Amino acid sequence: MSKGKLVVLSGPSGVGKSTIAERLAADPLVWLSVSATTRPPRPGETDGVDYHFVTRQAMERMIRDGELLEYAVVYGQLYGTPLGPVRKALDQGKIVLLRIEAQGARQVKRLFPDAISIFVLPPALGALEQRLRSRAQDPDPEIRQRLTLAAEELRTSEEYDYRVVNDDLDQAVEKVKSLIRGTDRASGRSMCKESVGGQNVE
Repeated sequence: MSKGKLVVLSGPSGVGKSTIAERLAADPLVWLSVSATTRPPRPGETDGVDYHFVTRQAMERMIRDGELLEYAVVYGQLYGTPLGPVRKALDQGKIVLLRIEAQGARQVKRLFPDAISIFVLPPALGALEQRLRSRAQDPDPEIRQRLTLAAEELRTSEEYDYRVVNDDLDQAVEKVKSLIRGTDRASGRSMCKESVGGQNVE
């Protein structure tokens, strides 16, 4: 069986990248990687489904032993992609979808230059704040921290092969799907406006 395809999907917290990834994973040809993390699970999260929840000691061992494709520190917690399952899915000819941050995306691109990288943007920074508050998962100080980080992450979006604005979930899913299939890639590198809801992302 031919080798698969590696796809990186990134975006700030609350932008909807997890929902987009889950929609894409409904396709049997798409395999959604489950990251490992040292952060505690949130209410409703399931170990092995949302994340592999591990201790910091276990995560540091995985890093030392080269068991991670990429890893990053986010909000003081370690996140990383187990390498073994990714290799297995690629060998099976799957489209391997990674939901990771910019730090990890850079590492993946160095190792797999042909990987497709897609950054999901909010229609406006105000919309991102509204989404974070509406999901009622984080206290106000953490929301403010996430918004500060989001502004920094938006600047990194220029490093990605493609950018997709999630102002309509169904349309965003279809746009990402077409990029993965290769049907939209001939139309150009950037798939979004130069600003987010009138606010310059630079």
